[in-house]
Amino acid sequence: MYKLVGTIWGEVGLHKFDFVVAGEVRRNEYVKVWNELDGWILGRVVSIVDAKKKIATAEIIGYKDERGFLMQPKNTFARDEKVFKADQAFIMDTLGLKSGGIYLGLIDGRTIPVYLRKEELIQKHCSILAKTGSGKSYTAGVLIEELLEKNVPLLIIDPHGEYISLKYENRNEEERKQMEKFGISAKGYASQVVVYTPSNLSINPDANKLFRIDGINLSVNELYDFFPLSDPQLGVLYQCINEIKAKKEFYTIEDIIKEVAGSKSRAKWRIIHYLERIRETGILSDSPTRIEELVKAGRASIIDMKGAEPKLQEFIVYHLCKEVFEGRKMGKIPPFMLVIEEAHNFCPERGFGQAVSSNILRTIASEGRKFGLGLLVISQRPARVDKNVISQCNTQIILKVTNPNDIKALSRGLEFMSSEAEEEIKRIPQGVALLSSPSIEMPILVDVRVRRSEHGGRAAGMEGEEESKEAEVETDREEVREVRKSMLARLLFE
Repeated sequence: MYKLVGTIWGEVGLHKFDFVVAGEVRRNEYVKVWNELDGWILGRVVSIVDAKKKIATAEIIGYKDERGFLMQPKNTFARDEKVFKADQAFIMDTLGLKSGGIYLGLIDGRTIPVYLRKEELIQKHCSILAKTGSGKSYTAGVLIEELLEKNVPLLIIDPHGEYISLKYENRNEEERKQMEKFGISAKGYASQVVVYTPSNLSINPDANKLFRIDGINLSVNELYDFFPLSDPQLGVLYQCINEIKAKKEFYTIEDIIKEVAGSKSRAKWRIIHYLERIRETGILSDSPTRIEELVKAGRASIIDMKGAEPKLQEFIVYHLCKEVFEGRKMGKIPPFMLVIEEAHNFCPERGFGQAVSSNILRTIASEGRKFGLGLLVISQRPARVDKNVISQCNTQIILKVTNPNDIKALSRGLEFMSSEAEEEIKRIPQGVALLSSPSIEMPILVDVRVRRSEHGGRAAGMEGEEESKEAEVETDREEVREVRKSMLARLLFE
């Protein structure tokens, strides 16, 4: 038996219709109406127009034809036509929801599971965008857990050390109560997670290993990636490195510093200053971290960059992305997912600073899918992320966004964004996401499942609405600070 929820009344169009509610109906409820020409048509309640008269408005989603294509009805519904609650099988078939894959959660208000295809995430990229405190890192943790369950290799760029908590099972009492609803149980991934630090183990004692870059036989181009040089400075560096090569088969940054110090050029002092800064970071080593160690089936390698200054973080992302991209093209490492947290720092939109890692991330976004290199981009400020990177992400997971600049950026960069979607993301409740994916016929609201593992960012903005508001104000201030810092950095490094 179909459950009657109302009767069509008032405005009736090809894309929307009003109906008088019989019983309880909530926003985003899925309904169906019989059409003589096309059969059952799926709709979604988008608003309650008149609470007293109980009149609701539903948008028409459509029906599947014999070829499996989503179609719009050819004629309008008749007034007085009955409106029924849509059943699970009909919703899944019409929206193109499949069973199995990457389990994200349940359709908001229903017990219908939502899965993403593993191949789509890796081959077509994904972005998670939300304001501070809305759960972007939490949702990323859900995807990472699912990818680990499928033995997909992961390389995670973690500026704040949020993802080390993947090692430990979720002990949050409220979330453990919800696990039965989502059909999961608590679990830690300590056997699959390895944490690397570019700093040292005294700064980051929770790390498993040091992350180091090959410091042997550095070329001028590699050094230039660390810092900009004027033509006279480049000339001095070229001459000194060539002289070292004539005397040594292998050389280190110490050898370069000594050779530059012996130069008669006045340009040497700025070069020495830069070289000593690189040496002091400790990032260079004759035993570098190999990409074959970082990218392995069933492993998440986390680059925890706590303690590393922003410029060094940029260089690490640039160096790693360049190496793994080339490694995938050469077949040295298996297909994998590259996770970039705080992506606005590593591939900023023009006008919001510069990053040495921007170009390689654009390249991975546009070409990585051909080589099995998937990209998961996470940011709290969509307006500040390079639009070329965002536009290449076919799967979009958007949680609550309220900043007008961020909403404008989403509208410009995402095809499915409409005025209705803009209003929707302003009022999305905590834990719910708007999902757009190639395998799903239209964007849907998903109640993101609770995490199996502990959430490392819990104290950083998910405890209360006041913290979220304060964090958002601080983010706006941070945007101004970042622009000022980029201007200062240009003055310092020029």
